[in-house]
Amino acid sequence: MKKGKNGETPGGKGPAGETQTKGGGAAAERGVEGKTGTRRLKGLTSKTLDLSNGPIPGMESGPPELYRIKSSVEGWNAILCCCCCCCCVQSVCGMMDVEKSSLCNCVVNFLLEENYLLTAFELLHELLDDGRDDQAIRLKNFFSDSSQFPPDQISRFNTLRVADPQTLLQENEAVEEKLAITEYELRLAQEDISKFKTELQKQAESPVTELRDSESNASVNNGPQFHRQKTDVSFSDLGPLKDNERRDLNCAVKEYLLIAGYRLTAMTFFEEVTDQNLDVWQNSPACVPDALRHYYYQYLSSTTEAAEEKFSMLRKNESLLEENEKLNHEKMCLVKNKDMAEGQISALNKSLESLQKDLKDKENLVQDLRQSLEHQRKELNGCRAEVTALKMHIEGSRSGQNMVATDVDQSLSLEKYKDEVKSLQVELEILRSKIANAPSYVDSTQAGKESMQMEEKVVVMDEEKSIIQHPDDAITKVVKETDHSIADDNLITPKDVSEEYSVDPSTGSGALTNGGSVCKQKDVSEPPTSSMLHPTTEDHSAEIISEKRGLETIQILADALPKIVPYVLINHREELLPLIMCAIERHPESSTRDSLTHTLFNLIKRPDEQQRRIIMDACVSLAQNVGEMRTETELLPQCWEQINHTYEERRLLVAQSCAELAEFVRPEIRDSLILSIVQQLTEDSATVVREAAVHNLALLLPLFPNMDKYFKVEELMFQLVCDPSGVVVETTLKELVPAVIKWGQKLDHVLRVLLSYILSSAERCPPLSGVEGSVESHLRVLGERERWNVDVLLRMLLEMLPSVHQKAIEMSPFSSDPETTGTIFSTPFLELYAGGHVQLPAFEWLHVDCLPDLIQLACFLPPKEDTLRNRITRFLLAVSEHYGDSYLTHIMLPVFLIAIGEDAQLTYFPSSSHSKIEGLAPRTAVAKRLATMCILPLFLAGVLGAPSKHEQLVEYLRKLLVEGAGNQSTKCNTEIVDAVRFLCTFEIHHGMIFNILWEMVVSSNIDMKINAANLLKVIVPYIDAKVASTNILPALVTLGSDQNLSVKYASIVAFGAVAQHFKNDMIVDKIRVQMDAFLEDGSHEATIAVVHALVVAVPHTTDRLKDYLLSKIFHLTSTLPASDMMRRRERENAFCEAIRALDATDISATSVRDYLLPTIQNLLKDSDALDPVHKEALEIIMKERSGGTFETISKVMGAGLASSVSSFFGEGGLLGKKDNVEPLPEPVESPKSAPTPPAEDTRLRRIMRGNFTDMLRGKVKGQDETQNQ
Repeated sequence: MKKGKNGETPGGKGPAGETQTKGGGAAAERGVEGKTGTRRLKGLTSKTLDLSNGPIPGMESGPPELYRIKSSVEGWNAILCCCCCCCCVQSVCGMMDVEKSSLCNCVVNFLLEENYLLTAFELLHELLDDGRDDQAIRLKNFFSDSSQFPPDQISRFNTLRVADPQTLLQENEAVEEKLAITEYELRLAQEDISKFKTELQKQAESPVTELRDSESNASVNNGPQFHRQKTDVSFSDLGPLKDNERRDLNCAVKEYLLIAGYRLTAMTFFEEVTDQNLDVWQNSPACVPDALRHYYYQYLSSTTEAAEEKFSMLRKNESLLEENEKLNHEKMCLVKNKDMAEGQISALNKSLESLQKDLKDKENLVQDLRQSLEHQRKELNGCRAEVTALKMHIEGSRSGQNMVATDVDQSLSLEKYKDEVKSLQVELEILRSKIANAPSYVDSTQAGKESMQMEEKVVVMDEEKSIIQHPDDAITKVVKETDHSIADDNLITPKDVSEEYSVDPSTGSGALTNGGSVCKQKDVSEPPTSSMLHPTTEDHSAEIISEKRGLETIQILADALPKIVPYVLINHREELLPLIMCAIERHPESSTRDSLTHTLFNLIKRPDEQQRRIIMDACVSLAQNVGEMRTETELLPQCWEQINHTYEERRLLVAQSCAELAEFVRPEIRDSLILSIVQQLTEDSATVVREAAVHNLALLLPLFPNMDKYFKVEELMFQLVCDPSGVVVETTLKELVPAVIKWGQKLDHVLRVLLSYILSSAERCPPLSGVEGSVESHLRVLGERERWNVDVLLRMLLEMLPSVHQKAIEMSPFSSDPETTGTIFSTPFLELYAGGHVQLPAFEWLHVDCLPDLIQLACFLPPKEDTLRNRITRFLLAVSEHYGDSYLTHIMLPVFLIAIGEDAQLTYFPSSSHSKIEGLAPRTAVAKRLATMCILPLFLAGVLGAPSKHEQLVEYLRKLLVEGAGNQSTKCNTEIVDAVRFLCTFEIHHGMIFNILWEMVVSSNIDMKINAANLLKVIVPYIDAKVASTNILPALVTLGSDQNLSVKYASIVAFGAVAQHFKNDMIVDKIRVQMDAFLEDGSHEATIAVVHALVVAVPHTTDRLKDYLLSKIFHLTSTLPASDMMRRRERENAFCEAIRALDATDISATSVRDYLLPTIQNLLKDSDALDPVHKEALEIIMKERSGGTFETISKVMGAGLASSVSSFFGEGGLLGKKDNVEPLPEPVESPKSAPTPPAEDTRLRRIMRGNFTDMLRGKVKGQDETQNQ
């Protein structure tokens, strides 16, 4: 027996000695204990293993192994050869759908080859449920093989007891140990795979081009021979499946099972594949949407039937080679130009080297000047130290002398210190002259500014304060000013700070004042006196003390604030902001300032909007006071630290600070550091942070010094437009897009990029069908992300339309005339434009580039994409509103008429654009059908749907629906109906459409009446109950009374659509009356049509209509069916589908007792016409709804129905069934007896009711409900 995917044999022993549950024995064991296998083992009827028809020819040996998955094109063709089994099935089952049969048989072969027995067993029942017995024959043969599934072994597994918790715990521990070992081996394998991938990529880089050239030449010369060789490849050459191939095929099979509707099989497949997460398909060449179908189509394209298509591709290849030669010639010309450019570049490099040499010399000169400046600073510091020592000496000598002696000494000291001041001024002048002669680099310029400021401050001090209060004041001022201007923030000493920032003793409140900017004269208005020249010793001592206290206060404040903040209530912490700002602004040490700035940004753990505003105002005020350099070195680093904070409120604070602090930094910092911060915030996981980043980026753009970062900002704008959050998109469209256009002044470039993004987003999606040449191959399957991107980009195009219109007006020659501004694009203007007398690129862009691209986008959209079509329609209506009726009539209308394949005059187009407009016309039959399907809805709703074209729209629709009703084919009618349906999404057109529909309803043309019924059906979802009562129902009643059966049946389907969308009692009553009229005819076709129409409405309609349908089915099943077996089967299938749909909804206990159960009994009586799948489903419904055992049900029915579980492999199944058909039993009337007692609530019943019943009926039936039935 073939090994499983992990290498173990079915029923064998694993490494730990325990019995493996995979294989034949595992199938039976899981059938008892597993969730999904339980229902199938207990519910399988005797018909499941019917072998009377024999095996399918060519299927005994099993399918060939799947080709290996490779990243190259040859690997793709190879893997798709797994679908070759479809050829065998097609030869036997010619009337089956080729695609479904092939894919299904491919999946069956793969499951059996890989030993996925539970999944194969579940798929067998899914196929039987769907009536696909032909595909289930091989599975029946496999599971009925007594050598693989001995009956005694199955019986033994059915009698196994449930494992106790202790055993389960031990097994769980053993599994965890195996899992740890497996994970370790997986990590080693992944490392090896990464190494092999790297080596393989290096080896494949060089020979890939040569290999492709040789293969293309060989395919051109020996195309047919190569094709035959390809089809003759032996499957055995491929060897066993690799792990990555098996993973890809597992994901492809899982995807096929979900798409095909085999949900139970897919769930079993999930449980059986334990070594892989089927929800995650790693990015590989085999990972494509609807993968198994793509593999199948790729295999078909590699068979003999595709030879003609390959020959045409070879011819195209020859034409491409000719174009390639032309491109090579142009390449040679470009190479020559490149050589000339390289010569110029070499010359420029030489000049650059000379400039770099000069630059290095100047840098050496700057270094020398820096050393000289450092030397001068040292000398100045020595002078300052000497001045300070002299001041201290004066204070000591002054304390022991009297007032007269003190005055004399002070006057002498004053002269001495004036000389010192003059010497300092001379030294500063020398230093300034040296620095002024240096080149204008950043460091030398800053040094010159410092020296100039120092000199000016000293001079201003001497000029403005001609009368010095005290010699100590003069020395203090000089030392303070020179120290403040020369030394940077990190070199300020505590003594300097005490002299610059002092506490004003006159205020008595301890307010901090700036000693360098505030004049400390006591009475400026009074004339100078001797008392002002000679202050008392006590006053001078008070000033010195106050200056020292200023520094001490700042230091105490800086030390205390970090300890105080945590103990202040959060709602009151903003009251500490003035103290924190003062300490940050005036503290001399940079480390302390950084700590206080960090405290400022983290003042509140999660600040709300108002608190963020208060903190931000404090930061702006601080930036104004400290200047550009400290803002860049102290505030911006704090922003950068908060950018990855856990709380989004902190990141919001960073986003707000970017735009507000940008004004207080150097221009070159704005478009570098701040832009980088904003860009990182736009990628934040929180929506509010991205929204704030967009808003602040729009405010930041006008502050950029140049346009160097335009393309980076533009790319960021498109990234934000396609953001998954609607709030971010709305902010981007309303704020950022206008800001970028205003800042960059590159509207044309933005429009070009926008259209390319729109088309590429749709074009890169996979086609709806892989069959080339079909209409579906042109349509695209849009994913959620692509659909969102196209939608928001179309919104962006609509938002930019006013800017496009304004630019077209500005570039028009008539824009200066205020009287013609409103009607600038009138007929005379269009005539002037058509004559080629004016060049208007902004005006021409709309109909030469934009409209053709939108038409191309529409041809990618399948009919279900109403949202995107609606967006394009609104753009077209906005164009007609902005540009006027003349533009709509003479420009837009001809473009769309040509695009849908009708004739139009290009009178108002310049001759240069005729070729491009005429190129929109469809040339082939497929292109014409595509135009009718995709472009006609836009033409009706977006061009003729304009208010000024109402009459023309009515005329065109009447021509399309009434006059041309007999000329279109069935396919074309379907596409026209869909176009009118899309027009109905706009409520303004409802009245006009109903008028035309009434003309079609009362017409004598049969096709026109059928089209009217189809139109009434599709427009039901877009109307309200009032319109349905006054327009839809009367029209359908009229059509339903028609003598033609096709018209009548079409109206029945439309009635079902009305019942599906409306729950109004009056509408439901009208539908019941009309359905009674249809059923009174007694025709088989009318009965089937009524049941099918109402079944569609069952999940959405009222209880009254459900009870009506159930009662009608009961009465219909109570009568003897016709003798024609085909009609009996069709009738039974329709009734069974209705019963299963009704069972999935809430039905009253009375309806269940009086109608549902008797109806099921009647259906089960006609077992010859009943499909086995329906029979099994009806038995399950009967058992659950009746609330009794199955034997009790059999007694009630009057005929012993064998249990499905007991007849699983017994002799009373389908294998022993007689071929003769017994006469039909009499139908069972509705029983009125008391309900049977509820069945025992076993564990198996709870599992079935909690899982499988939920899947079949859509809800869980409670035990109380079962007892009440």
